Amino acid sequence: MAAGRDQREHQRDRDAVSTITTNSTRGTPPPPDERGQALHDRLEAIWRNPRGWGALAAVNHSTIALRFMVTGAVFFVIAGLLAMLLRAQLALPNHGFIGAETYNQAFTMHGTIMMFLFAVPILQGLAAYLLPKMLGARDLVFPRLSAFGYWCYLFGGIIFTSSLLFGVAPNAGWFMYTPLSSNVYSPGINADFWLLGITFVEISTMAAGIEIAVSILRTRAAGMGLHQMPIFAWAMLVTSLMIVLGFPPLILGSILLELERSAGWVFFDPTRGGDPLLWAHLFWLFGHPEVYIVFLPAAGVVSTIVPVFARRPLVGYRWVVVSLISIGFISFGLWVHHMFTLGIPALAQAFFSAASMLVGIPTGVQLFAWIATLWTGRPVWRAPMLWVGAFLTVFVAGGLTGVMLALVPFNWQVHDTHFVVAHFHYVLVGGMLFPLLAGVYYWLPHFSGRMPSERLSKIGFWLTFVGFNGTFLVMHWTGLLGMPRRVYTFDTGLGWDLPNLISSVFSFLMAFGVATVLLDIALHFRFGRKAPTNPWGADTLEWATSTPPASYNFASQPALSTRHPLWDDPTLPESIAEGRHALAEPGHARRETLGTDPVSGRVREVLLLPNNSWLPLVASLLLSGLCLALLAKQYAVALAFVALVTIALLRWSWINGAHPDVGGAARDARPAGLKLHPFTFDGPGLWGMGLTLLADGALYGSLIFGWFFLWTVAPSWAPPAVSPLGTWMLPAATVALIVGRGLLHRVNRLLCHAQERGLAMLLWSTVLCGCVASALFAGLLATAPLHPTRSAHDAMLAFALCFLLLHSALATVLTGLQAVRLHLGYVGKDAPYEPGVVTAFWSFATGATAVAWLAFALVPQAFAR
Repeated sequence: MAAGRDQREHQRDRDAVSTITTNSTRGTPPPPDERGQALHDRLEAIWRNPRGWGALAAVNHSTIALRFMVTGAVFFVIAGLLAMLLRAQLALPNHGFIGAETYNQAFTMHGTIMMFLFAVPILQGLAAYLLPKMLGARDLVFPRLSAFGYWCYLFGGIIFTSSLLFGVAPNAGWFMYTPLSSNVYSPGINADFWLLGITFVEISTMAAGIEIAVSILRTRAAGMGLHQMPIFAWAMLVTSLMIVLGFPPLILGSILLELERSAGWVFFDPTRGGDPLLWAHLFWLFGHPEVYIVFLPAAGVVSTIVPVFARRPLVGYRWVVVSLISIGFISFGLWVHHMFTLGIPALAQAFFSAASMLVGIPTGVQLFAWIATLWTGRPVWRAPMLWVGAFLTVFVAGGLTGVMLALVPFNWQVHDTHFVVAHFHYVLVGGMLFPLLAGVYYWLPHFSGRMPSERLSKIGFWLTFVGFNGTFLVMHWTGLLGMPRRVYTFDTGLGWDLPNLISSVFSFLMAFGVATVLLDIALHFRFGRKAPTNPWGADTLEWATSTPPASYNFASQPALSTRHPLWDDPTLPESIAEGRHALAEPGHARRETLGTDPVSGRVREVLLLPNNSWLPLVASLLLSGLCLALLAKQYAVALAFVALVTIALLRWSWINGAHPDVGGAARDARPAGLKLHPFTFDGPGLWGMGLTLLADGALYGSLIFGWFFLWTVAPSWAPPAVSPLGTWMLPAATVALIVGRGLLHRVNRLLCHAQERGLAMLLWSTVLCGCVASALFAGLLATAPLHPTRSAHDAMLAFALCFLLLHSALATVLTGLQAVRLHLGYVGKDAPYEPGVVTAFWSFATGATAVAWLAFALVPQAFAR
């Protein structure tokens, strides 16, 4: 019965898409070749990038993704060169190649660049390039957000790495533990470069995570249900949700630490009610999910490549999907795994030790699925499979040492030694870099239209593989002999001389291998032989495009009923190019792609995508100015940049939905049988807002966690006898926001019934409620007896009030803009989409205020009695 239902649903999808295709290609069709060329020319005129300086305004996902990957490769080279400095210094005892300060800067920058500027961004770039093509879409759902994320990544990375040129690079370790990173022990701006620069870069990571998740859920090919998605799409969906939940704790920690350093507010100073352990918790709430954030996309790459070269479908598809979801869930319960030596209670150590070993079960499921696929298939060992083989070998070894480190007594012995350094390089290099290189070689024909060199690729592989194991396998030995990590030199006669020399020699061999790989990739674009169509005989839809692909990916969007579209229908590339599927007529000069149901993949609407825009570049440049002003301690200038950034972002939000500048958003220009998403109730912006608020909730939840942690653990936590928040202002603000939320709910109900009468009054009344709530928060900040520079208690309350004031003010402004858009005709019964997005934000602001009233006022009063 389930199979019959799936077939009926798929037939409905085919009928809907057929209707669109038939109605959009009426008239006498030209011959197939002329029709295909004419279709290509019309689509290219709509989707192509501007030329010259105008290319900076491009928002096409392929262009932005390639920029991400090239920029990530540059940062990888910089981090690799820093690693060579470290190994050169540690090659000999009492070596004076570089001094302690330079070593600390190089050590901090190496780890930070690899984790924040290379590993996550380059994987997100690969996903941004591949996913629309794998899923049968023409672009990601928020093209301007992609461009904005890239510029934030580029400018944030430049600001951060420029600290090396001025000799003020961060030097407190890539983990920035307090109090080492506080003003007392890091008095310069070194730590500020880390806190501000990395927070700037994290805007890019969060933007990409939200964009990728919404695109996977809402822009799949017609009929592609969740049970038919490529494994790589599943891996990126889980990864993106992990980013949304995992990065906010670190963002909060960075903001709090920068406030402590620059404004003197207290959060981590134990003499004034803070606790340095709060930083460790916030950092590792991000840090351990981060390991799986870089592993899961790489595992998705492996699950894509192995079936192609094994010449059979992946064994245990559903089990692999379940394992991906399980890893994502369990990874958030492992952060104390890194804190066993920091005085954690024994019961907590036992729990997190068990959780650390438990995560090996879903990881093992994937490993056995890959082995079973190769065992039951007919493997072909080409260049991509060499890197997959290296991944299987090295990652398993790293996983075994991870299980060893999960045992608390063993962890105590080796925690601060080179054994841990060797372990996480085996996990991260084996679990991320090797699969990434497998993917790069696999998709090189897609990027360039040329095949990789088998000879040079093998030379690069063996140099890298041997060099890596020679470097880090020996380092386990060094660690077991007791050599501590984070030291820039060591005395002779401790048994560390020979293994350190071996590690350093092999590290340079690995460097030569990586250089060979990079040279091979660069030469391939000029000298590689032309690639045939689908050169590896793959099954996924990205190989149905031309190579390199056109700017619009697909001339028409097919309906699918299989997990292996190219194996089941090898003629699909030709029928797509000839315009035999949906949206084959690009009328009205607008960028369109199909919007589908998140679960079943049924076609629901046509998504209208924005054209090229300068707004992402302008907004990111203004944010760069804000970052530089904060680094220079020019706070008046920083406030001016805040105002400019706000104006730029509000302008961005204004050119949206049914605004005429979006491109063809005319009410009389709908495809047959479907609506454009601005004229529906459930466009992708609602999903984007939902994930944004999920991230916002993770940050706010981390703040609440910090409040209760300091209350129960901090040695000098000293709350006053009477709450400084008073008795009426916070509940009054809660009531004002609840009333405003109720008025917006009424607005949405009227729109659902296609009524516009009274909408303006309701919206302006909501604005009034927001003004009242904002005034109450501002009044609390101005009148409450809070001294954030004296006690962590007051600093936490002041920060929470600032958070609530920002959200209530933003909710008020967004509602006012909706009232203006209603007057201009951009919102109404025919375009009811945007008020629902604003309502979601109001709901969050209302809920956050209610939680603040409970956590900061009611609960402390209850315990005070």
